[in-house]
Amino acid sequence: MKSGQSRGSGRFGVAPVAAGVAPVAVPMAVMLAIGLWGLDRGGMWGDESVTFQVAQRTVPQIWRLLHDVDAVHGLYYLFMHAVLTVHPGEVVLRLPSVCAATATAGLVAALGVRLAGPRAGLWAGVLYAITPMTGHYAQEGRSYALVAAGVAGATLLLLRAVDGVGARAWWPYGTVVALTCVLHELAVPVLAAHVVTLALLRVPRRVWSGWGRAAGVVALLLLPLVWVSQGQSGQVAWLVSPGWDRVGKLARNFSPGPAGPVFWGALLLMAAGLRERRTAAVALPLLLVPPGILMTVSQVRPLYHDRYVLYALAGASLLVAAGAGRVAHVLGRVRFDGRRLRVGGRRVRAVVGVTGVLALTGTFLHQLPVHRQDRSAAHRPDNLAVVSALAVRQMRPGDPVLFVPSVGRLAALAYPKGFRRVRDIALRESAPRSGTLWGLEATPGELRQRLAPVERVWVIAERYALDPRWSPPDPVERTKLAVLDKEFTVREEHVRDDVVLRLHVRREPAEVPPGVSEVPPGAATTARLPPGRPAAPRARPRPARW
Repeated sequence: MKSGQSRGSGRFGVAPVAAGVAPVAVPMAVMLAIGLWGLDRGGMWGDESVTFQVAQRTVPQIWRLLHDVDAVHGLYYLFMHAVLTVHPGEVVLRLPSVCAATATAGLVAALGVRLAGPRAGLWAGVLYAITPMTGHYAQEGRSYALVAAGVAGATLLLLRAVDGVGARAWWPYGTVVALTCVLHELAVPVLAAHVVTLALLRVPRRVWSGWGRAAGVVALLLLPLVWVSQGQSGQVAWLVSPGWDRVGKLARNFSPGPAGPVFWGALLLMAAGLRERRTAAVALPLLLVPPGILMTVSQVRPLYHDRYVLYALAGASLLVAAGAGRVAHVLGRVRFDGRRLRVGGRRVRAVVGVTGVLALTGTFLHQLPVHRQDRSAAHRPDNLAVVSALAVRQMRPGDPVLFVPSVGRLAALAYPKGFRRVRDIALRESAPRSGTLWGLEATPGELRQRLAPVERVWVIAERYALDPRWSPPDPVERTKLAVLDKEFTVREEHVRDDVVLRLHVRREPAEVPPGVSEVPPGAATTARLPPGRPAAPRARPRPARW
């Protein structure tokens, strides 16, 4: 029997989960501390702001939104609606993700205890907790940390169901898988990972029958969500087919150290962990199958992003811990004989334990700059609080404001204080009333009429949107750019990261550029680039997506 294992309490000789409290409690404590550290970073970014403003709508308004957009996050929005009822703030917005990541660290540890013993479980849980990717999504007001907790819990319940007797053992598993996939339907590939696990464990027919019934119920429950979300596929139209560079990036993200000796050491330990057959049968499919499925499907229809497979990270932590446990087991049997020195197995195991603690501590310290950087609002794609603060300082009461493109209105929805004194000149119907994420805007003709008497207008725009080579497909956006270019000139400009705040004032008649013809209201104004001119800039990914 291997070091750290207790004798089998199940069909496959796995150790009982209740082998000790510390292997589970310590990773949870570490993850909770990392999750709470710097949680209030002073600003939401785009996707978080979507959660924040949608969750504060009424339940009927949320339900209406889900019919047209973002149904994939429906259960999460309803859950966050209840959470933000307590207190609508940034810290409360992120607390569910912190709690979910803490639970996941404990569940990963419990998996390690069950498969390879308390020491491997402790190492696996702590490794999961200190990996920078875990800390990143533990502090984000989106559903990915909750999905990871659901998958880890479902995997543990799978092992319990394999050891259980009767159909009742599969109901907890099926329930958790169903809830997890409803939280985010791209968690469905975990079922394929569990199929591979059952095949590698060579389970009997009764186990396959129980799993099949549970998976069938999950599939039936998910069909309505899949059907609705297929009509909302525009939400992920920004994704591209992943190449080998994305495989390398995912490997670095899944390692406790993205580069250098920590990364390569983790790979070597994972290779050693493959020798632990039971652990490998669970961890390897979880690590490889979901990313593999999504990357393969994305060659035809892009659906892959690293955050969609955060839950697969648990497989990497389990394999690294299993490899470290195997190395420790081998070293624990070493004897050094000499005149005065004879180191027995217990002493070697104690040294190995201390070495493990030092290795984990050193790994965390090595990644400390990454963790610190991640707790800065500037490290996220955008900081909407900065945009709102800039608006407070620069805009006068009653000033009209124009968002280019309209998704920039998320800053006003997340931080309305900075925009209470101004007038959103393009907005026709608010986001909650229209059942949209950032509201309905006026038609091109209506927008021209609204801008006609205006002498000055503030423009909040993405940097790429002000590039003259950019030609948006939306006629409203094209009208904004055409009117600004023809009838206004820039008086002042303020730039924060990729967001530009410009004050446009109406041109004097003598300033109107010669040769500019009036564009009929509602007409397309697609710009044509002269030969040899570089292609129009690609808009960077925007928020409110799966």
